[in-house]
Amino acid sequence: MSEAIAATGELPDPLTTPLEALDVSDSRLYQRDAWRPYFERLRREDPVHYVADSPFGPYWSVTRFDDIVHVDSHHDIFSSEPTIAIGDPPPEGGIDNFIQMDPPKHDDQRKVVQPVMAARNLLQLEPIIRERAGRILDALPENETFNWVDAVSIELTTQMLATLFDFPFADRRKLTYWSDLSIGSPETTGADLGGITREEQHAGLMDCMNVFLELWQERAGQEPGERLDLITMLAHGEATRDMPTRPAEFLGNIMLLIVGGNDTTRNSISGGVLALNQFPDEYAKLRANPGLIPQLVPEVIRWQTPVLHMRRTAKQDTELNGKRIRAGEKVVMWYISGNRDEGVIDRPDELVIERPNVRHHVAFGFGIHRCMGNRLAEMQLRVVWEEIMARFHTVEVVGEPKRLRSNFIRGILDLPVRVHRH
Repeated sequence: MSEAIAATGELPDPLTTPLEALDVSDSRLYQRDAWRPYFERLRREDPVHYVADSPFGPYWSVTRFDDIVHVDSHHDIFSSEPTIAIGDPPPEGGIDNFIQMDPPKHDDQRKVVQPVMAARNLLQLEPIIRERAGRILDALPENETFNWVDAVSIELTTQMLATLFDFPFADRRKLTYWSDLSIGSPETTGADLGGITREEQHAGLMDCMNVFLELWQERAGQEPGERLDLITMLAHGEATRDMPTRPAEFLGNIMLLIVGGNDTTRNSISGGVLALNQFPDEYAKLRANPGLIPQLVPEVIRWQTPVLHMRRTAKQDTELNGKRIRAGEKVVMWYISGNRDEGVIDRPDELVIERPNVRHHVAFGFGIHRCMGNRLAEMQLRVVWEEIMARFHTVEVVGEPKRLRSNFIRGILDLPVRVHRH
């Protein structure tokens, strides 16, 4: 079946398709925002579900909240190696990074960059983010429809990323381009590369590696002093300073930090606007009491769930919710489903700002691989919403969102809006 036909064909019926043929790895489900009934059925009828035949090979789907927490918290049984995406990378095109490593290597590499997320550093970053967010929002056109994703979500997160890397500010949109190139391929996540050829993708990633190698060499030759940018930290870290001698690992870790600092936050910024438009009573509640913004942020992250899944590979024979999983089999945790688990979360498909225990979600993962930048992401979103609410009565969605075709990132490509000031 050609890519074009696959993209436009009909989806299988979620209720009448034989259970064994229900395959939630189909990236069209997320491009069309059609995934809910498929996961509702799996959570109800077969929460640890085996698919014998998919475009990504056989795999287990884990769809309930508590089972996801169990898998994510047991790295001794469920390995992040060789990869965290449902599909295996092509042999010639693989990259490596600490999110797809097990201890001790994972711990050694993560520890090097962890200080950039320390509370002291976040306090220093907050006024920079606030000033930039204000400048971006003040420049938005009035009485005119524009793409919120490009004008706000991408621009803000890309500026932040340039700050974290101390990357040349004028070239910051290169970071967005490289991020978009790296979040998957048809083989790994069912991604649509948007007309970009494999050659262009490869050339773009090589360009990324070469630019960062130059920055690395420059900073490796300087005393780090008080510098807390990610490249300086890696270039001087005991476990990472020789990383350029392992090109796949070097590129992999750079891409991990770019995607982690960009894709997830930008899609949560866009997702928050969409959610508040879909639940206008909650938007009214927020207008009446902007003090609810710290609760809005984790609820938006749960509702959007910017990372759809994470894969593990069983290290040994084990049992999960009555199912026997064999060593070497793929186990896919569907965070998007765990965050809609009716048995754990009340009214899970709704945005509920004043939800009790609002941080009780699986969007950041659990265990040793829990998202390193979760506090930075929450701080960025809080500041953005404080600045939005100070300026606008409504950010009005005026058309259908265009979504990314991927089973890994729940991405919004285009969100047409108009802004209405107070």
